Amino acid sequence: MHKSIKDIAVNKKIPIQCPSCSGQLQVRSLECPACHTRVEGLFSLPLLTSLSEEDQLFIIEFVKNSGSLKEMSKHLKLSYPSIRNRLDDLIAHIHKLQREQKNELAKR
Repeated sequence: MHKSIKDIAVNKKIPIQCPSCSGQLQVRSLECPACHTRVEGLFSLPLLTSLSEEDQLFIIEFVKNSGSLKEMSKHLKLSYPSIRNRLDDLIAHIHKLQREQKNELAKR
């Protein structure tokens, strides 16, 4: 059976852009469900939350396969060059997101 990245479930994706102005959202508070302690402030979201669900799943599978493109190729039933190209595209996208985050921080 062919297993795609989308076959692996993850939690609902947290919104990262404002639905009103498309600005970058930040976390204002975190709360412990056990004791209800709340930490408040403005916290940036991790870079990985900016990736698509499919890219996040690819990274999870990559780590679970010990970073082996050969194992990823077997697991996803895709050619090694396809996996390599996908990883290269993901790396380029992450570099772009890092530049954007750096530029956003410089504006503050």
